[in-house]
Amino acid sequence: MDPAEAEGRRVLVAVDEGDESAHALRWCLANFAAPGDTVLLLYVRAPPPTYSVLDATGPVGFMFAEEATAAVEGYSKQVADAVVEKAQKLCALHGKENGEMKVEVKVSVGDARSVICEMVDKLGADVLVMGSHGYGLFKRALLGSVSDYCVRNANCPVLIVKS
Repeated sequence: MDPAEAEGRRVLVAVDEGDESAHALRWCLANFAAPGDTVLLLYVRAPPPTYSVLDATGPVGFMFAEEATAAVEGYSKQVADAVVEKAQKLCALHGKENGEMKVEVKVSVGDARSVICEMVDKLGADVLVMGSHGYGLFKRALLGSVSDYCVRNANCPVLIVKS
C-alpha cells in the first residue's frame, strides 16, 4: 500500500461566516471524510482596506484612517477566530461520535478565490469541499462565484455542497 494512502486523504474545507459553509462542513464530515483523513479548515479574510495619504485631510484624517484600519483588522480577526472555533467544534463533535480524524486550521488573507486555489497546492489537498450560496445565473454573473472560480482553477477535484 502506498504510504500516502495509509495516511488518508487531505480534505480541504473552505469555511466562512455563512450557513452554507457550515452545512458543507457537516455534510463532508458525515458523508465524505473518514477516520484517518486530515481535514484542513481554511478561512480566508479579506485584505484590510488601504488608505492613501491623499485620502486624509490633514493629520487628524490620517490618524483616523489608521484607527479605522486597525479597528477593521481587529474585527476581521475576531470573525476569523469565531468561524474557525465553530468549525473546530463541529469536527470535534463528529470525531467523538465517529472516530477521530486529524484537523488542521489555516487562516489566510486575500481574495478568497485565488487564495483557496493557492492553498490547495500549498497544503497538498486531495479534494476541496465548499458550500454554495446558491446564487442564480444573474447574481453569479454580476458578483462572481467563489465556487465557480475554484471549480475552474483548483488543481484537485472540487466538491460543491448545495444548501
